[in-house]
Amino acid sequence: MKVKKIIIVGGGSSGWISAAVLKKQLPELDITLIESPDVPIIGVGESTLPQINALMSLLDIKDQDFMPHTDATYKISIRFEDFYKKGDGGFFYPFGTPYESPYKNGKTTWLIKKILEENTKNKDYVDCLYPFMSLIKNNTFSLNEENDIPNFNPKTDVTYHFDAIKFGLWLRDHYCIPKGVKYIKEHISNIEQDDNGIKSLNNKYTADLYIDCSGFQALLIDKTLKEPFESYSDIIPNDSAWATQISYKDKEKELVPYTNCTAIQNGWVWAVGTWKRMGTGYVYSSKHVTDEEALIEFKNYLTTIGKDYSNSKFRNIKMRVGMHKRLFVKNVVAIGLSGAFIEPLEATGLLTTHDFIMLLVRVLKRDKNEIVVSQFDRDNFTSICKYIFRNAAEFVSLHYALSHRTDTKYWQDINKKQFSKDLVELNNPILIGFLYASMRRYHRNSFDSIGGLHCISTGMNYLPMDEISEIYYSYDNNLKVKLNNEYKDSINLMNSNKEKWENICKNKQTYLSFLEQYIYNEKN
Repeated sequence: MKVKKIIIVGGGSSGWISAAVLKKQLPELDITLIESPDVPIIGVGESTLPQINALMSLLDIKDQDFMPHTDATYKISIRFEDFYKKGDGGFFYPFGTPYESPYKNGKTTWLIKKILEENTKNKDYVDCLYPFMSLIKNNTFSLNEENDIPNFNPKTDVTYHFDAIKFGLWLRDHYCIPKGVKYIKEHISNIEQDDNGIKSLNNKYTADLYIDCSGFQALLIDKTLKEPFESYSDIIPNDSAWATQISYKDKEKELVPYTNCTAIQNGWVWAVGTWKRMGTGYVYSSKHVTDEEALIEFKNYLTTIGKDYSNSKFRNIKMRVGMHKRLFVKNVVAIGLSGAFIEPLEATGLLTTHDFIMLLVRVLKRDKNEIVVSQFDRDNFTSICKYIFRNAAEFVSLHYALSHRTDTKYWQDINKKQFSKDLVELNNPILIGFLYASMRRYHRNSFDSIGGLHCISTGMNYLPMDEISEIYYSYDNNLKVKLNNEYKDSINLMNSNKEKWENICKNKQTYLSFLEQYIYNEKN
């Protein structure tokens, strides 16, 4: 298959990100985006992961370019409450890598601290190893231009909350169309096929390659080419959501630089603070609660935390959790929700857009003189996308697998659930080094510092080393004395550093005033 012309079907964040990347990397291609005026945009993917920074850098988009137009704010962490047990006090997963170098054995120093100081709470883990957690604790903010917050890199550790619909529109009007992407607003009612896949749309629009960005309806890959969909219900329990928007009562307090996730009766509730309002929603299992019952649970929760939803509109969303067997079929590629979706936890929604479109660009740029796509290219694209997606899905599923909540049938069923073979055997590459220390001593220090696995597991009290395993494998009932002598200085340094970072960060600008000054140019 030779490619000179591409049609993207579907707008929204997925469609316009795809158009932007393709036009930036392959400016010689004829690229058209067709968007139906009759199909609403889902538009609830308001929380992003740090990978989006690579996308923004690739597109040469600066914060001041798009943030004021999309109600964007900064995000440096995700908070989880009541996932381990009801009333667990919550824990954070900060972005970036832990600050380990000053300590005797890196983050193992904190695990020793936990053994020696029994009252140490698990949430202390990130406070000791991520200096910028003190920004969160004080609701202040800085992009670390003074470089006084160790190990805090805004290029990799800071991401965004934004209005997803406005983000897509900004890419359309300020990036894609000015750079030559053609835009057609028309409902696709007729799709003609031949042996190569899609022949034409509405009997008049033709291309060499069609990209399906039509969301959950998957108009091309599913409705037309009938590519089978593989469910991930074996590891992801939820399939539905209610979503709404709520006005701030006290913006100074309510606007925070992290996504908040709170587990409730039959799922969990997200809270995402954008500049003008808060986006919130309830992700739940339709096997355990009806849509009507879930809406009541959601509203009751909002009332409990003091949120006024009297002027809010609630939308119900049915989620396809899983992935198509193939993502590149004949002359069609599925990008975004049309190809794969996990669920909103850990903000992986845009992952299937920016990572998958970059892989497609790599396929298309193999030959500078002529773009040719072989069957190997198609199959290899699907294989790599599946690898990325399955890794992410396994990571998300750990938030449920590690739970010890039993207060409702939903959580009881999760406790009884037999998760996938890769997950329970910890064979997935993202889980390497996650074996329990009391079972495998030699994995004691192999917790990977990249990614959030160590933060999630510690927050849910699944530790790579503990007092029992250390005493058992050391054959020494006086081990605590030896550990104290060996690690005392390092633990003292860890505690003093935490206090030092607290003093630095509490004197930074408030998060609200920072955004007012540097992004929205408003007076304090």
